Amino acid sequence: MNQLRPVSRRSARVAWLCLSLAAVFLMLPLCASLADDWPQWLGANRDSVWRETGIVDRFPSEGLPIKWRAPVALGYSGPAVANGRVYLMDYVLRSGKVINNADGRDRLEGSERVLCLDAGTGRLIWKHEYDRPYHISYPGPRCTPTIDGDRVYALGAEGNLSCLDAASGRPIWSKDFVKDFGARTPFWGVAAHPLVHGNTLYCVVGGKGSVAVAFDKRTGTELWRALSASEPGYCPPTLIEHAGREQLLIWHAESLNSLDPQTGKVFWTVPLKPHGGMAIAAPRKLGPYLLATADGEVGALLKLTDTPPAAEVVWRGQAKTAVYCCNSTPFLEDQMIYGCDARSGALMGVRLEDGERLWQTFAPTIGGTRRAQYGTAFLVKHESRFFLFSETGDLILAQLSSQGYEEINRFHVLEPTNHSFGRPVIWSHPAFAQRCLFARNDKELVCVDLQESKATTKTNASRK
Repeated sequence: MNQLRPVSRRSARVAWLCLSLAAVFLMLPLCASLADDWPQWLGANRDSVWRETGIVDRFPSEGLPIKWRAPVALGYSGPAVANGRVYLMDYVLRSGKVINNADGRDRLEGSERVLCLDAGTGRLIWKHEYDRPYHISYPGPRCTPTIDGDRVYALGAEGNLSCLDAASGRPIWSKDFVKDFGARTPFWGVAAHPLVHGNTLYCVVGGKGSVAVAFDKRTGTELWRALSASEPGYCPPTLIEHAGREQLLIWHAESLNSLDPQTGKVFWTVPLKPHGGMAIAAPRKLGPYLLATADGEVGALLKLTDTPPAAEVVWRGQAKTAVYCCNSTPFLEDQMIYGCDARSGALMGVRLEDGERLWQTFAPTIGGTRRAQYGTAFLVKHESRFFLFSETGDLILAQLSSQGYEEINRFHVLEPTNHSFGRPVIWSHPAFAQRCLFARNDKELVCVDLQESKATTKTNASRK
């Protein structure tokens, strides 16, 4: 019979070291997969924050490296990046012509597509395409795909909602907002990015009693519907938590509403009627305060109460106070609001407590010195600075504070291919993932390398 022998301390240490190294090597693939992806609009947490490390602190004098470019068609849909793949929606015109009508909408014949590309090379992996006539103003899908595990949720400009297999593009289930809910497509097209939370997919739909609809994300089964309005608006469903309770925010053409995410029951309503029903920017929360801002000088700061869920108005914006955002959602930090004003086109720094405008600049929006309606820059926070992607196609690195806007440097990424108010623009929110920027216009999707190089690391070390 074999006898058990005591293990020496040296042998025990060796065994422990081997087990530790094995655990480290086993964790390496997992750590790689935990890189900060951008699986939906505004990032993983929908908070416009990029949490990746190893990113350049200044752009090199020779410019940033372009990893790849891939052809795409029309659209405002921003890219989403997850698990080494990029997902994007676009629109291919069949005739290649836009026909203007008396109602201000275009009648188009073409197909809507969901594209999946390799994030490292730009190679097309699969596409999901379907015929979709348009009757909206300006062609192209608006919504960024939402990636949740092995599924992609894509919402087209005329209200075609598709749940697809992320690996193959195989359709799993679908909805048609017009046919299934009696919704009328808004003038600017369906633009409210779908939201996944738990096992539920939340969408802004339209139709009587169905401005907000909750679906079982696995089967597409309707769980509840709520709210009626003259127009559904364009603001995405937004989930917040206050005093330990979750609230689903739905801002349509008439009011901002807080709903129970489980049942659709309305907690509270605050009248807020933006110009043309254009509630677009998502409400932003900072502590107990909630900011809602839209075109038409419509904006308010609310204070949330604990029990029961309710909201009281702290201030409403006036003609020369607050900031009224349209295409891009503002960023709240250190009791400041940073946002692009719809009427002036300037990026503004506004004091949260009273809405006083402290500074404004056109440099990161239109790139000039004069007013231009709906001047746009998309703001993303990274560590102590901001990345801004301007409507002129520039990626800008800057510091924002109550003292003002301090530009560090910029790099021209893409040529604007769309036009609005007599000027060329790019109005598509980029993605930040895999230490790269992913941005698109109406012709191509580009991947820009933002990884800190060894040379940059040495330069930074010498500065210290």
